[in-house]
Amino acid sequence: MESFLVAVNAVIPFLIYITFGYTLKIKKVLSEEFLQELNHAVFKVFFPFMTFYNIYKADASTLPSPVIMIFCGASILILEVILVLIVPRIVKENRRRGVIIQAIYRSNFVLFGLPLTISVFGEEASSVAAMVITVVITIYNTTSVVILEMFNGEGKTDVKNIITNVAKNPLLRGAVAGLVFFLLGIKLPACVLKPIAAFSDMTSPLALFILGGTLHFNAIRGNLRYLVPALSFKLIMLPAIMLPIGYMLGIRGVELFLILAVYATPVATASYPMAQNMGGDGELAGQMVVISTVASVGTLFLWIFLLNSIGVI
Repeated sequence: MESFLVAVNAVIPFLIYITFGYTLKIKKVLSEEFLQELNHAVFKVFFPFMTFYNIYKADASTLPSPVIMIFCGASILILEVILVLIVPRIVKENRRRGVIIQAIYRSNFVLFGLPLTISVFGEEASSVAAMVITVVITIYNTTSVVILEMFNGEGKTDVKNIITNVAKNPLLRGAVAGLVFFLLGIKLPACVLKPIAAFSDMTSPLALFILGGTLHFNAIRGNLRYLVPALSFKLIMLPAIMLPIGYMLGIRGVELFLILAVYATPVATASYPMAQNMGGDGELAGQMVVISTVASVGTLFLWIFLLNSIGVI
């Protein structure tokens, strides 16, 4: 029951943000045109603050083992290569390929994985999780831009154009700036850091609020042929593959749980505004976020219960 409550407490705030946005739209308090403009602002302005702050605030004094860092980074990159090779053979629509690839490998690690890890292992686990987050989020933010540019709505893959658009991407610019400040040890004054942290904290609630306001439930049925296999693979199959590999490599305790946090949490909220603004199928991306968030209440509970039952965590 405790594991179930942990999963529910992590998911409920997300559902509230989405429901609030949807309610205001059907009550005609906000127009969908306004929400689309706000979505553009979140992508261009708020997400860079979040990517910058997540890297800037990392604590270098509490490093996890090199094995878990290498495992998470390498496994994500290998998974992405496999998906880039396989998904285009199955999915015909180019603007949906990048969305599906991103939905499978990119998880809501920060907003789900971190609170879940703290709930199960206590506050002392937060520093280890934060350093793994730094590696994982940097890979997510960089490669997701490349993948969405590869499979944009134009159906063309121009290497020069991809490199240019990646360099201009707001999320990547925020991440690079955060990495520079982190590596050089540059400390911002509190009067500057406080609003940056506030903007960072606002990003995901705003993105989920917009997602709820632009969601069309009648379109979900038409996308079930993409949603069901992609999310079943993400929430069930991927953890079932990655956890035993991590265990065989000697990863235990909180670090093994972090593999679950990377691979069994819902689709990252950022994938929706990114797809919407980069030529992908924004509607499908939004549905991936919503349905995976709801489904993860059950799947995360089952995974935590299973790992706890066999004495792994």
